[in-house]
Amino acid sequence: MYVRSCHLYCSTGHPCSCKRMNGSLQSWYWYKSYQCSGSTQLQDISCKPFINPLPVINLVALLLNRDISDDPFDFCERLKVSKDLCDVEVNFTLEKNADKKYRITGLTSQGSSQLPCPCDDSGTGKTVVEYFKETYRRTIRSRVPCLKVRDQEKPTTYLPMEVCEISDAKQISYLLSVACQHPMDHEKTILQTVNPYNEDPHAKEFGITFENKLTIVKGRVLPPPVLKFNDQGKVKEFLPKVGKWNMRLKQMVKGGEVNTWACINFASDITHAAAVAFCDELAVMCVISGMNFKGDPVLPLVNAKPNHVRPFLKKHYQRFMEILRPLHKELDLLIVILPDKNGTLYGDIKRICETDLGLVSQCCLAKHVLKMKPQYLTNIALKINMKVGGRNTVLLDAVVGNLPRVSNTPTIIFGADVSHPHHGEGRSSPSIAAVVASQDWPEVTNYAGLVRPQARHEEIIQGLFNENDCGSGCISGGMIKEHLISFMRSTGHIPRRIIFYRDVVSKGRLNMVLEHELSAIKKKQHHTRLFAGNYGVGSTIFQSGNVLPGTVVDKEICHPTDFDFYLCSHAGTKGVSRPVRYHVLWDENNFTANALQILTNHLCYT
Repeated sequence: MYVRSCHLYCSTGHPCSCKRMNGSLQSWYWYKSYQCSGSTQLQDISCKPFINPLPVINLVALLLNRDISDDPFDFCERLKVSKDLCDVEVNFTLEKNADKKYRITGLTSQGSSQLPCPCDDSGTGKTVVEYFKETYRRTIRSRVPCLKVRDQEKPTTYLPMEVCEISDAKQISYLLSVACQHPMDHEKTILQTVNPYNEDPHAKEFGITFENKLTIVKGRVLPPPVLKFNDQGKVKEFLPKVGKWNMRLKQMVKGGEVNTWACINFASDITHAAAVAFCDELAVMCVISGMNFKGDPVLPLVNAKPNHVRPFLKKHYQRFMEILRPLHKELDLLIVILPDKNGTLYGDIKRICETDLGLVSQCCLAKHVLKMKPQYLTNIALKINMKVGGRNTVLLDAVVGNLPRVSNTPTIIFGADVSHPHHGEGRSSPSIAAVVASQDWPEVTNYAGLVRPQARHEEIIQGLFNENDCGSGCISGGMIKEHLISFMRSTGHIPRRIIFYRDVVSKGRLNMVLEHELSAIKKKQHHTRLFAGNYGVGSTIFQSGNVLPGTVVDKEICHPTDFDFYLCSHAGTKGVSRPVRYHVLWDENNFTANALQILTNHLCYT
């Protein structure tokens, strides 16, 4: 199987491999082939889970890891199944037209015995259970929710799970760690895919041969930056090792304040006592790490059900404010305990807290609440400190004025990206453009973010700059201007230098980005991987088999004339690390290659 320009082509000479994970899911590996500049061919492999054709009720039992008898689904189970099956095509097994397919859009909130049947045109008010009993003489589960499906004839139809089957082998978003390979194994797999190419009759006809070894490139490892912590701690400066460090014997360089806080528990399996104990330990860890964190909440911990998030949050926010408003105070922090990694529940809480209530929130998973490991508590304390206006650490080079091209001139650093709707989301969902910018100098550790909706699948950021006609003349605005004004207010300086990092953009749109999104430094989509030359040398290889953090390559595999480089700044603990390709589109700051690479690597630690 080949990939060219993200299209798949099958070949009997190069079959993709399949690994069965259980009775219903398979892991399919395929080979990707990209033609690079000159005679260079880029090879890589990908892996995705697929569903075998099977009854939907069996797949749901697999997803929930339990038997589906006639028990109702709780809120979290409905969300999980809806998310995993959204946009999957099914066949209705009781229908004469076996080729007709329906696309799943979600799950009903009610069981089939309480659900009025939209297919009943007689106006008798039959439920789905009654309709299938009379029409098809089929008894279905009464308390299990139905599938919401659509076809070309009707916008919404309810179908019971036990009378639907997955039409074909479909890829789903069921998250499994099946593609995690050690770099050495990944390299061997890639090399095995090259052998069939030399036996290909078309390649022989044109005299094309492929060398059965990876391209050897020279790289170097950039030194990590020294991190500066609070002088009150025992360790005031620290040099990270292999991209990692901890807060042992260290304190945040600037501890934030949390004087008023509360906790809401949405996890039914976390007892009241366990949740209170977790909050107490978290408060202690925040104080140890350097924050001013008051130990008692505004009100005792509250338990809640996840199916009434919005009214519950607003109700209890009013309770909190009835106590704080007479004291002229606000709620500084809301701690929320979640049952699992449910994106919908998490998203609802964040949206309500940040847009409706104006609250700083910190979500914690139930499994971590029960364990209460010091490392997890420390990580949560670091997140809380940043959210309430604190600062965890700064670069020593920034403090002493040695940050390349930044310390000597007021500089603002931007980062921008556009996220697009995922497969299965509604067609009305817009793309979201996000732009962050540093708000301090010379430390460049505090960042503010702005987001704007824009046209679906539009890659160019449309809200960077705009002009509004107010009648008396044009007034300029946009996210760039908002960030510049905020920078000047917080630092007292007008930025004299702008550094703009732009996330993945397709190769064909580089000129458009350069034209519409200022002079920019950006990352480009690629499938390049860096493998170590000797897996047995411990001093040059991270323990997972990946290259060391800070590894940079700017020769052999880079553009022959443009200014670009590959940098792997993170410590890859699983799978194969993906280096980031930085491509300089425009530079009026006269960066040298080494200076820009060091600056970029340093910024990954802030």
